[in-house]
Formats: sequence, C-alpha cells, structure tokens
Amino acid sequence: MLTLIRSGTVDAIRNESGNLRYEYYIALDDPETVLLIDSWKNQESIDIHHASPMMGKIMELREKYDLHMTVERYVSDDTMPDRDESFIRK
Repeated sequence: MLTLIRSGTVDAIRNESGNLRYEYYIALDDPETVLLIDSWKNQESIDIHHASPMMGKIMELREKYDLHMTVERYVSDDTMPDRDESFIRK
C-alpha cells in the first residue's frame, strides 16, 4: 500500500476520469488486512481503469508481495427510508 502511495500510483488513480473515491483503511485489530474503497462514476470508468497501465503496476505488486484479495461490490442507493434517518447523524 505504501509503495502505491509513494510511487504516485494512488494519486494517478484518483485523477483518472470517472474516479470518485480511492482510499485505503487498515483494520485496527488486524494490521495485515487493508480495506480499499474505490468508487467510480460508471462501469465504463472501471473498465478503462482496469485496462490502464496502472492496473499492470498494481498486479505486479500483488505478485511481488503475494497479496490476496476478496471483492464485495456495492451499488449506491440514494434513498433512505425515514425509519433509518434517526440513526444518521449529519
């Protein structure tokens, strides 16, 4: 992760057209686990990112450091039921 940040790869990804968010988080109870949250405008933006030279760099690092991952995909839902609003502090 630090290699991606120091190399400028993270900034380059954040500046890609269609990127809305690209952030890393480290679990407090497991420093070996890193959560990446990335958000894209649409599937086309993701496809372009996956075909970019930066993805090749990321894949090289995954191989070099034997990094494994799982993926969970979420779709934004801009609706919020009234019954849930009381749990949200803005």
